Parts: sequence; structure tokens; C-alpha cells
Amino acid sequence: MSDISRRKLITTGLAAAAGVSALGVAARMAQKYGLVPPDHGGIYGLGETLTYASQRLLTRHSLAREFRRNQISKIPLANEMAPPNEAFKRLQSGGFADWRLSVDGLVDRPASFSLNQLKSYPIRSQITQLACEEGWSYIAEWIGAPLSHVLEVVGTQPKARYVVYFSIEPDWWESIDMADALHPQTFLAYGMNGNELPVGNGGPLRLRLPRQLGYKSVKFITHLTVTDSLKGFGKGLGSASPEAGYAWYAGI
Repeated sequence: MSDISRRKLITTGLAAAAGVSALGVAARMAQKYGLVPPDHGGIYGLGETLTYASQRLLTRHSLAREFRRNQISKIPLANEMAPPNEAFKRLQSGGFADWRLSVDGLVDRPASFSLNQLKSYPIRSQITQLACEEGWSYIAEWIGAPLSHVLEVVGTQPKARYVVYFSIEPDWWESIDMADALHPQTFLAYGMNGNELPVGNGGPLRLRLPRQLGYKSVKFITHLTVTDSLKGFGKGLGSASPEAGYAWYAGI
């Protein structure tokens, strides 16, 4: 082996080692500042940690892109789905008058909200894109109540770190950290394109989280739990998504 080849090999090896070292330092920094996602274990754990930590440090207050009204996608929209179960159909037959969103956990005033109550809160709208991990997307106007307002009503306690949210569909649940829960674009959406939110798109109520991929915007929301730990939920990975092979944090 020539001296030039030997030097190149050594230089390349040192660069690789420095890269691994830098990753280790970054991972330790993420641990120090509590920026470790619940699905940090396993073969992709380091990558998940670095992605989540860097997003939180660099984009904590950033806004998802909002579009003009003439950019709203034409019907039909992707990923529509039928009512999920008999419990849903019974509520639907009553015009969703008995639909409730319960909020519990680390809150001062656990509560149960009707759709009319949610509609009485400050109304916000956004024209944002729902992007799916499978490659399709659509733009729609979403109308609803900021999740931050509902959390203010129930009195979120200081040690709260996450909000876990559940669909009426069994085993369909997700969670987000408080940075996303309190973000101004995170909605409890009950309207779309000037009308009630269609059942096929998650009506009567879904979480809308435009800074993450579509699977985080769970449809048919009925229950929120505010917590300081995700270990007691499911397999402790933060949501149903990493249990199925997806990332807990799906920032875009």
C-alpha cells in the first residue's frame, strides 16, 4: 500500500471516528436536556433521538406552511374512511349530540367537553397540507379550537410533559410533547373547508397537527390524558405508531 493510500485510509478512519464521537456527544446532550423520544431504543434509536432533539432545538416555535384558499385540494380527498365501529355509528345517528372529549391526568380540573362546548371557544382556522408517510398529500382548511385553549381550561399542571390522545377506534392512539400540544397550529378540528368535518376525514373531531406527518393527526378523538411519562401507555414507545414500525416523532 502506498503512503498516499495509507494516509487516505487513516484520514477516512479518523473522520468516521470523529463522526461517531460527535453523534455520541449529541446523544448525551439530548439526554441531559430531556430531548430523548420514547422510542429511543433499538437499531434506529440514535437516529430518532438526534432527529427529535435537533427539531426541538431548531424549530420549536416554527410554523407549518399555510396556503391560499385557491390552493385547497379538490374533492375527493385521500384517505377517507368509513365510520369505524358500532359505538361511533350510534353517536352519529344522534347527530353527535352525545359525543364527548374527556380530558384527565395531570390537570387541575378534569372535564368532559361536548362538540358545542368546543365550538364555543375561540375559533381558529388554517389552510395547511396533510402529508402522509405513504407519499400522498392534500391541502384543506381546518377549523377548530386550539388544543392549548382546552389545556388552559382544564389547568395543565407544571410537571406535564406529554398529551396522549385516543380515538374511538380501539388501539388507535398517539401522543405529543407539550411543545406541540401548546403550538398555535395544533387544533382540535371539527370543521373543514367551511363545513362540518366529514366523517371520512375524521369527523366529528380529530387532532390536527400540521408540523408532523398525517398519522399523528388521529381521527375520531374522544379522550386526552396529560402525563409526565409515556411508560404506562401501550408498550411504552409513546404511541401505536412505533409499535407498528413508524417513528413516534414525525416532524416535517
